[in-house]
Amino acid sequence: MRFEPRRNQTVSPRTHRLRVAGGALCAVALAAALVTGCGQNSGDDTAAETSEAAKVLPNQTTSPSGSPSGTAKLTEDQTERKDLLSTVKVTFDSAATTAVGEVSGGKLTDLDLEGLDDEDDASGSPSPSGSSASASPEASASPSGSPSPSGSSTSPKWIAEVAEKDGTAHKVTIDAVSGDVIDSAPEADQSDADKQKLADQLSKATQTPQQAAKVATDKQPGWVTSMGLDENDSNVLVWQVDVVSKDWNKTTFDIDAAKGTITDEQVDND
Repeated sequence: MRFEPRRNQTVSPRTHRLRVAGGALCAVALAAALVTGCGQNSGDDTAAETSEAAKVLPNQTTSPSGSPSGTAKLTEDQTERKDLLSTVKVTFDSAATTAVGEVSGGKLTDLDLEGLDDEDDASGSPSPSGSSASASPEASASPSGSPSPSGSSTSPKWIAEVAEKDGTAHKVTIDAVSGDVIDSAPEADQSDADKQKLADQLSKATQTPQQAAKVATDKQPGWVTSMGLDENDSNVLVWQVDVVSKDWNKTTFDIDAAKGTITDEQVDND
């Protein structure tokens, strides 16, 4: 029997939908394959770019907490501290040891870096462009390890007061770069009352300057730039310690000279 072809064959709606759906699935699968291929190539390209960048860009390190970024503008006082710290070679404790060694049986009562944060610079110390410096708890000259340029040939100096047992005070000046003693002599204008007061203070100060400095730097790591024995507003004998931190701010601590506890703390953010 011979069959004639059906010229006007009708496709049912269901069959039509299946064909359309099948075609759409094929298109989706093809697109997915293309996207996957592109993603792999993009990942390879990104990895290659990152690898090349790592050869050029140094690893970034985290700066100390609270320290300014490399682009932060420093205040005048912060700039002064930074410049002076960059010139010093002799630490606070080394200067203290040298000063005490100049006076037989003497004890340190005051030690200060000439020209740093001085309210009244009556001594005519050179300007902050390299005239004076502060001591680092480390032996390095500065946090950056490299001194900044200065236009002055005058070395920074530690000015110390060392007292004998009877309260006779001696002024000892130490080169803060070489550690050499520049001058050592008794205070010329010290009265008997001054001597007695100083002797009494020394007898009550059971905490050494080094112990007080450690209390201060344990609370605020940095460079001890000044240390002095005195009575606070409450007539408590304290070691007053200045510490310059790595953000170039100064913190002044009052430390009980008998108990070794912090009685006051003031931050100078200027």
